[in-house]
Amino acid sequence: MHIFAVANQKGGVGKTTTTVNLAAALAQQGQRTLLIDLDPQGNATMGSGVDKRGLVRSVYPVLVGLATLAEARVLSPSGGYDVLPANRDLAGAEVEMVDLANRENRLKDALAQHKDDYDFVLIDCPPSLSMLTLNGLCAAHGVIIPMQCEYYALEGLSDLVNTIKKVHANLNRDLKVIGLLRVMYDPRSTLANQVSAQLEEHFGDKVFKAVVPRNVRLAEAPSHGIPGVLFDKAAKGAQAYQAFATELIERVKTPEFQ
Repeated sequence: MHIFAVANQKGGVGKTTTTVNLAAALAQQGQRTLLIDLDPQGNATMGSGVDKRGLVRSVYPVLVGLATLAEARVLSPSGGYDVLPANRDLAGAEVEMVDLANRENRLKDALAQHKDDYDFVLIDCPPSLSMLTLNGLCAAHGVIIPMQCEYYALEGLSDLVNTIKKVHANLNRDLKVIGLLRVMYDPRSTLANQVSAQLEEHFGDKVFKAVVPRNVRLAEAPSHGIPGVLFDKAAKGAQAYQAFATELIERVKTPEFQ
């Protein structure tokens, strides 16, 4: 089981879009996949076709010890993968977890009993370094960083890499950067091409070859509760996420993951 956190402290960079579409693309390619929504906004839950307003259980009682992962997970009706859903209740978990024992490893402990159930677990982290994000990073084997190719994104990237190093040093020795995914990419932009080149120069093969372009169909998909890769399979954005899933499946076969 490969557990990857999709994280970036900068908001609006396509974390949820990436998590939902990667989960759907992996499921399409025969991988048993679980998506964990750690954001109280519940966007990954809704984007997977699960109504966050009608949840019987969510990730919240799992984190505070009131339910098991098996009791809370649901199947994405449109995506074909399992979802550990989230809603506004999750905001309260931050406060409650402060007093709990082993608070940064609550998610890791919940996942430990399911290591034979899934090939991939994807964790959609909120855009801040909170107790929820920390749980995601402590449970994960690696971090996938979606980022736009613009100047401010580079600033945020150095902060995120430092955070990952601190978590690696103090809480989770398995944690590493799996790779950077360029999203919302506009090849006509000189700045985007310059930043993309800088990333490749600095991070080398950590930069995924797949590049996700700006795509209206990807943006429309969540309002229908269908992952973009299934909403319009012919769209360039959908094909880019399928290519990304293929690349990730190949990457986890390399010696560093064995």
